Amino acid sequence: MNRFNLCDVIYFVELVQKFKSEVCNQIVTIAPAVASKLTQIGREMAVSVRDVARRAGVSVGTVSNVLNSPDKVSQKTAVVVQKAIDSLGFVRNDAARQLRAGKSRSIGLVVLDIRNPFFAEVSRGAEEAAKDYGLSVLFANSDEDFDRENSLLVLFEEQRVAGILLSPLASDLSEISRIRDRGTPVVLVDRKSRNKTFSSVSVDDVAGGFLAVEHLSQVGKKKIVFAGGPLEIEQIADRLKGAKKAAEAMGIKLELAVTKNLTVLEGRALAAEILSRPKKLRPDGIFAANDLLAIGIMQALVVAPDVSIPNDIALVGYDDISFAGTALISLTSIRQPSLLIGAQAVELLMQETDPMSNFRRRQVVFQPELVVRDSTRPQSPDRAKTFTQRSK
Repeated sequence: MNRFNLCDVIYFVELVQKFKSEVCNQIVTIAPAVASKLTQIGREMAVSVRDVARRAGVSVGTVSNVLNSPDKVSQKTAVVVQKAIDSLGFVRNDAARQLRAGKSRSIGLVVLDIRNPFFAEVSRGAEEAAKDYGLSVLFANSDEDFDRENSLLVLFEEQRVAGILLSPLASDLSEISRIRDRGTPVVLVDRKSRNKTFSSVSVDDVAGGFLAVEHLSQVGKKKIVFAGGPLEIEQIADRLKGAKKAAEAMGIKLELAVTKNLTVLEGRALAAEILSRPKKLRPDGIFAANDLLAIGIMQALVVAPDVSIPNDIALVGYDDISFAGTALISLTSIRQPSLLIGAQAVELLMQETDPMSNFRRRQVVFQPELVVRDSTRPQSPDRAKTFTQRSK
């Protein structure tokens, strides 16, 4: 017969209590998840397509047509089935439907920087157009990072999206071509397909850069800075190309100021560097590669005691975001039709995914527009002084 001393008994009791406590904690931890899953399973088991068909007095195929092909049933039948759906609280399993079909009812949109109002407007245009096709848009932000862009493309491909709209960072589109060749249609946004291997929607950025510098020259500016970067972004490189062409045509000097990115903070930093120069070495005109950069430059210049915009330094941005027209000194900008770009990209994607369409890849190029405002419109000395006083 085994004998236990008092210490053994106490140790055993403590061990049991500890085990009991740990088990209880585990139950408390997993209970909500288990309850949620059981509720989900219960709902799915409680109401099915067969239940809806039985309640409506129609076949399962008729219910399926009401859900997926409403044009195949009469309005009267659709109303009866919808009443049965509402009364039973039926919610169809769209994930299962998409799994069977092999594709989703969503399209992916990858932009360089969703914080940029231009891309926000492009996204809105795409979303509105997609809604007309019964599609939703999954938004993603590459943050101007090559690896992140590729990861997002793979993620969308794995999600079996109906197609991808992409504002690409890289000039090498080989990875994007591989995704397209595996069956996921891709349309380039805000970027022209140079060799016409992709459908694309873009703006003639060379023409936009030319317009900006030409305008600065026409208002009497002779020492102009082009501000923007990284130059690996094709849109920025094209705007610089246009600016150089205009400077050469006008016989004026063009200085290049490459920025790390196109943000307000980067604009302020560039303006601080310009203001640190002796007056005779400062530019009298600045063309910023986007409006956010231009706004940052303006914020720094407008509080400088020895600078008047545009008399001392005129400023042109690019994109014509909504803030450009409402700034303290309204910003002259090169307008891009952002909503149209997003909507047109969806149209091209739908043409590419429609097996009945006589599809051929298209490159849609919109022309930019110069919108002249106070940042380049010559002011009287009194009006310029008023602007300076209001900014302090």
